Amino acid sequence: MRDYIITTDNNSDLPESYYKQHGIGCTYLSYSMDGVDYTHDIFLPEQEFYERMRNGSLPTTAQVNPESARKLMEPYLKEGKDILHFAFSSGLSGSYNSSRIAAEELMEEFPERKIIVVDSLSASLGQGLLVHLAQQKKDAGEDMEAVAAWAQENKKHVVHMFTVDDLDHLYRGGRVSKTTAVLGGMLNIKPVMHVDDEGKLVAIGKVRGRRRAILELVKGMDEKIGSFRETCDTVFISHGDCEEDARFLEEKIKEKYPIKTVIINYVCATIGAHSGPGTLALFFMGDIR
Repeated sequence: MRDYIITTDNNSDLPESYYKQHGIGCTYLSYSMDGVDYTHDIFLPEQEFYERMRNGSLPTTAQVNPESARKLMEPYLKEGKDILHFAFSSGLSGSYNSSRIAAEELMEEFPERKIIVVDSLSASLGQGLLVHLAQQKKDAGEDMEAVAAWAQENKKHVVHMFTVDDLDHLYRGGRVSKTTAVLGGMLNIKPVMHVDDEGKLVAIGKVRGRRRAILELVKGMDEKIGSFRETCDTVFISHGDCEEDARFLEEKIKEKYPIKTVIINYVCATIGAHSGPGTLALFFMGDIR
């Protein structure tokens, strides 16, 4: 079997320790806040990033460009490895297209090597869950083509359920109207959203109050898990600096399902810039998104 490595970008929201432990390569989107540009080497601590947003800072983000994708991939090719790359959803960013362009250029320069770029159609730890399951298959000895084919067939089974605490951030990103944001704030309305089959954020419901919104995520899992119910032993949870809520969600999920593996991690800055502090997201495998 040809030697290969799995790579991704930091919008997969897996812990840095996970990348190192499993030998996964990662490229990093950047962001700007309060007149300062932040790249991977100087990212703000997550708590500070979200605290600045709470105090009124408005970060902006930049996608992966072909140059940064190339810098990730080229060293592995020189080592004689093929690459299976999982990119942030094309429905939310141009990062997938940048990675595809870099891969095509590099394969012309390294004709003996192969790069497969998968549009994850996922975000945050949904993308991370797809990477995690693919890495498990790689560790079990499956070749790159088989793992890539599995990912293409199953990526729309990665269910994303999430809620946010402040609709203003979604309004700034064009996800909800100004009226919805203002009324939502006045009435304590919390949206329930998901990522659809095109990899885009879509509102699927709304409830009044934070606790009810969290419980709605659990209800969503009950409705969407389907035939994966008996085999579901892994859930991932990401949060915008609200770990207590994430632990509460984990507790409620474990009351209903035989979960063995849970990863809880921050929503990275380049996603959190658009969803805001208090974002809470649940990811699992299910029949329908």
